[in-house]
Amino acid sequence: MSYAPRLAQLLNIPVRRVEAVVELLESGATIPFIARYRKEATGSLDEVQIADIHDGWRKMQELDKRREVILQSIEEQGKLTPELRAAIEGAGTMTELEDLYLPYRPKRKTRATMAIEKGLEPLAKRIFAQKDKDGLETIAAAYLNEQVPAIDDALQGARDIIAEWVSEDKKARDKVRRHFEKGALIASRLVKGKEEEGKKYLDYFEWSEPLKNCPSHRLLAMRRGEEEGFLRVAIAPEEERAVQDLDMMYVFGAGESAAQVRLAVKDGYKRLLQPSIETEFRNSSKEKADLEAIRVFAENLRQLLLSSPLGEKRVMGIDPGFRTGCKVVCLDASGNLLHNTAIYPHEPQRKVFESQSEIEHLVDKFGIEAISVGNGTAGRETMDFLHKIKFERPVEVFQVNEAGASIYSASEAAREEFPTEDITVRGAVSIGRRLMDPLAELVKIDPKSIGVGQYQHDVNQNLLRDSLDRTVESCVNAVGINLNTASKHLLTYVSGLGPVLAQNIVQYRAENGPFKKRNDLKKVPRLGDKAFEQCAGFLRIREAANPLDNTAVHPERYDLVAEMAADLGCKVHDLVQDKTQRAKIDLNKYVRGDVGLPTLQDILKELEKPGLDPRGAARSFEFANVHSLDDLSPGMVLPGIVTNITNFGAFVDIGVKDSGLVHVSQMADKFVRNPMEVVSLGQQVMVRVLEIDYSRKRVALSMKGV
Repeated sequence: MSYAPRLAQLLNIPVRRVEAVVELLESGATIPFIARYRKEATGSLDEVQIADIHDGWRKMQELDKRREVILQSIEEQGKLTPELRAAIEGAGTMTELEDLYLPYRPKRKTRATMAIEKGLEPLAKRIFAQKDKDGLETIAAAYLNEQVPAIDDALQGARDIIAEWVSEDKKARDKVRRHFEKGALIASRLVKGKEEEGKKYLDYFEWSEPLKNCPSHRLLAMRRGEEEGFLRVAIAPEEERAVQDLDMMYVFGAGESAAQVRLAVKDGYKRLLQPSIETEFRNSSKEKADLEAIRVFAENLRQLLLSSPLGEKRVMGIDPGFRTGCKVVCLDASGNLLHNTAIYPHEPQRKVFESQSEIEHLVDKFGIEAISVGNGTAGRETMDFLHKIKFERPVEVFQVNEAGASIYSASEAAREEFPTEDITVRGAVSIGRRLMDPLAELVKIDPKSIGVGQYQHDVNQNLLRDSLDRTVESCVNAVGINLNTASKHLLTYVSGLGPVLAQNIVQYRAENGPFKKRNDLKKVPRLGDKAFEQCAGFLRIREAANPLDNTAVHPERYDLVAEMAADLGCKVHDLVQDKTQRAKIDLNKYVRGDVGLPTLQDILKELEKPGLDPRGAARSFEFANVHSLDDLSPGMVLPGIVTNITNFGAFVDIGVKDSGLVHVSQMADKFVRNPMEVVSLGQQVMVRVLEIDYSRKRVALSMKGV
């Protein structure tokens, strides 16, 4: 709890709430559980705030571990003074801690350590004191030996030592950091001879801007260009002003010693300090850009996972193609594979009549209610083909994003699910299931392969994985999971479970049949009381004897709901079915101990809409009659679907192979700071074509006045 006051100040959250969250985390509670079922303890903090406390708590633990290592190292050297200990114990950041440790850190051979070995440290100290204004050559002559044959060698060695002292001085490092913070420029230039290969980085061949103004996507683009060998990137403030400030700190007067110190300071800045602080700022700016890119990626992923499901309907999934044909699968309302085949409605085989007859036959035979078509190669053409068919019963046709379907089809999960089917069948099944329940299907795929991120391979992979896993977990628990149909992949992300318990639940279900009530979870091997507490409220049992088993009401509150019903002289079923009964409930009457109005209000909402899916219903969409860039012209107004959102705008699929970009400046007639305030992933929008760049295959779009 020693971390709570610091965290509270850092996050601007009351100390008692931070303490409550940390205590719950230490007891094994998950972020979704705390946010949903411990509102009284946390003051109704949301998942983002709880995650911030969790991350800050972990960082402070890491800081303290490093602090102990540093104290032990300096103490073993016999150099730990009370003042130094106090400074180290008071350091609040890793940078401050490392600065204090820098002079004591064991180092490899440097120019300074070699000069010290030659006996030049006393000379360096005398020069650095700057008390001898003249006669420096005579003073330096006293330090000549076999290793230091000339006066210039002695002075050079002394300057090397002074340069290292300056570079390791915390005050000097802080001074240079301030120059970087205020005026550092990030500049990129083309590597000579890479003009043709590096064309995709044309915008950065000669680029410079203040680092503090550089948006994350631009910094990551430059870093990628540097990584691929096309660009050279540098970060630095104005050298002259930085050196002048250091001179004011270390140079006194104008004698020979002062002149030597001035030379040492300049060398220390250029050779040691500037590169060291540049590395810091390269790392910190990259970390900041990573966090922003990951934040955008995670929000895109959240919106994609929470896309509206079609629900439990019989679906035909089609993985479109030209040469190899379109793979067709028929699924029942639970997503089970009933049939698979292939049709060839396009060139080169172009069997339109036979393909149409086969689709009509399958729709009739399996009672298909909707068709899901992948949006990859031949996707538009397949949609056009299907729209021309006159079905005898209502059949909606949807196009879904198939990104990652090929990854899934070759995965161990797909092989386990369909051991006898080839990858084309598995891919078509995934496309069909994505329409029925995007969340349930997409959790089987590495989020990086889903196609909604930018620079996902350039950012810190550990941070990315943690953020995306947390996002998936949040979405799964926000929706609530059908305990009797959920796959082990979906169950893995339920609060308190994980891979082992998820597999045990599926195995228990296979051996004993569907769960009849939530309490049956306690019979699952290795699923103890703590795991039950964490997971039960997020799992639903349709048609359960107790209607609360199909709600987000936690089993720990069932007795409270039964008490409400008893006080009204009715049963729990009546509270669910009769709003007049619910209207009679006086929530204040049931406030007690750890149950406050936030929990009671949540219970009442669940009684009003048991089993409600918060994602809404899927809507079909039809593109305009455009198929390639050649079909476009400036001024055209077209329907489109938002496929990706970045800080600088949104990519919109308008039916041609390459998505167009609505820049943030073209989103509305007002200033837009964050594109996500205007659009969401999967949103159907109307756009106007502004410009077509055929050579770079780019389309500029606008939503203004459309």
